[in-house]
Parts: sequence; C-alpha cells; structure tokens
Amino acid sequence: MNKFRLLAIALVFGTTSLFASTIITPDVSKDEIRKQIVELVENSSNTIESQVLVNVTFTFSTEGEIVVLKVNSRDKKVLSFIRENLNNKVLENPGKPNKHYTMNINIK
Repeated sequence: MNKFRLLAIALVFGTTSLFASTIITPDVSKDEIRKQIVELVENSSNTIESQVLVNVTFTFSTEGEIVVLKVNSRDKKVLSFIRENLNNKVLENPGKPNKHYTMNINIK
C-alpha cells in the first residue's frame, strides 16, 4: 500500500512539472511576420541589380531570431543578401520556435 501511495505522489509531481514547464507563445499571424520581414529587407542597402523573386524557408529560435534554412536561389549575391538581412535578426513579434515558415520575397 505504501508503494502505491509513493507511486501516486510521484506521478502527480511528475505531471504537474510537465505542465508547468510548457512555454506558451502567442499566435502571430503570417501577415504580421511577413510585414516585419519586408521591413528588414526594405531597410537594407540593396546590392542586387535586377528584380528577383526568392522563396525562403526559415524558422525562429527560442530567442526570437530568424534562422534561414533554405533559399531557393543559386545566385551568390542573393544568398548573401538574404543571410545578411534576415539571418539572426530578431523580430518584435516572432512566430513559434522551430516551426518552419516559407515565404516568397521580391527583392528589387
């Protein structure tokens, strides 16, 4: 009987600690994330001669930094432009950490 009580108490403490450590992040719309990323790209000094449409896959770290995972371009100038202007930048309202986002960015 004592072992059963001890097991029950351990189970209660174990489950409450699981729920207590859950971090709740507010849901941010994709439009809000897009608006913030467009501001980052527009505020940069542009070194690309022609207009380019780039498909970028990224996620957010737990600190809210953008982590660029994939850029759908082989142009080295475009790749460096995206890395300089988006990678490791912190947004005011980031999305959920470790969730993959895909966005088309038109660089002029």
